[in-house]
Amino acid sequence: MSLSPQHAAPSAASAAPAPSAPSAVAADWGPPPTTSAGWVERAHAGATQLAVDAVERDRAGAAPYAEVRLLKESGLVTLLAPAVHGGAGETWTTALRVVRAVSAGDGSIGQLLGYHYLWAWAARLVGTPEQVAAVEQAAAEQQWFFGGAVNPRDDDLVITVEQGVDGEELVFRGHKSFSTGGRVSDVTVLEGVIAGTDKHVFAIVPTDQPAIRFDGDWDNLGQRLTESGGVEVDGVRVGWESAAGYVARDGGWEFQPRVYNTLNVPIIQLVFTNLYLGIAQGALRTAATYTRGTTRAWPYAADVKERADDEFHVQETYGDLTAKLWAAEALAERAADLLEQINAHADDVTEAERGEAAVVIAASKQVAIDAGLEIGTKVYEVTGARASANAVGLDIFWRNIRTHSLHDPVAHKRAEVGRYALRDELPLPTWYT
Repeated sequence: MSLSPQHAAPSAASAAPAPSAPSAVAADWGPPPTTSAGWVERAHAGATQLAVDAVERDRAGAAPYAEVRLLKESGLVTLLAPAVHGGAGETWTTALRVVRAVSAGDGSIGQLLGYHYLWAWAARLVGTPEQVAAVEQAAAEQQWFFGGAVNPRDDDLVITVEQGVDGEELVFRGHKSFSTGGRVSDVTVLEGVIAGTDKHVFAIVPTDQPAIRFDGDWDNLGQRLTESGGVEVDGVRVGWESAAGYVARDGGWEFQPRVYNTLNVPIIQLVFTNLYLGIAQGALRTAATYTRGTTRAWPYAADVKERADDEFHVQETYGDLTAKLWAAEALAERAADLLEQINAHADDVTEAERGEAAVVIAASKQVAIDAGLEIGTKVYEVTGARASANAVGLDIFWRNIRTHSLHDPVAHKRAEVGRYALRDELPLPTWYT
């Protein structure tokens, strides 16, 4: 799973042109934080910069090279990397709060960062100890930004085993209609099946190579800066030592399974949860600022007020939406606690522990979607008709949650929780649970 020196990943986000740029990129972030709270505060600072022109950048639709550079310069990219290699050595609880904070400023960049954290963790999820050590050192020292082309709704990439200069090589070929990170990533996680077998292989490969071609066809309602379009994979070559979790045995290579391998889906579902919560936070904050500063009180009410934020229905709506958001955040924190308990003994986590975490994550995701969509809609009722102007940009929040929450049908998450409530049935690992 490690990248050999001749295949070292280029720094795409720092070397590529920056057609889009946050308005107030900090020249000097200062020393890295030393506490979890400090990292979350740094994420809020980055979100504040991103929020300044989030709507304009969303509408321009340029590849977010500058935004990824901001994430690198702030140190957020190496948040989960071990401190011995220069990372922050933080927990997933901190990472999820960071995703939430960044998403409040720009949902697209929050998604990119959340997916990056998952794929940067891929070695720990699937790899051998030697692979984990090699990948995490290189990723931290070179500040890799991770992307992924592992859309399970498409056919798997087909892997053929071919003879290379230094022995057998795994060669990936195929097409994925969705990916994340695309051109702005330094490395891409690929997944495929060895032809004629049922053996799945994950590998981390350099993004900038002729065998990977991005279609540039992401043109959707929301999450427009996530580089989420299709990708053609035609001849990406890796050695067996780069096949995550495979070890040489009896003249061949075998995968070493464990329950922790299946945590990739619950973790990304929890990333989704915090993405939605962050976007909802951004919607409420933006709307509240508009209500206080611009919205006019209704002059024909039975009890006319001087200011819109003195009106009862405005206060009641903000109170209701805030309470629902706080409740959703609390459930997300509960889910993160379960994930931390699992991470504390990853080598011997049980199927029951995995299932209990998955069902709470499913519950947190559905509540976050419900709260986020309601907030994205109802903020217009307390900001007024003029707030629907394109220049205001309140639409970005609903568009982003509506788009991404269709990733997999929320009805199935409700049913997972329902089966647990009715029959104590825990979700079994699939590509979506």
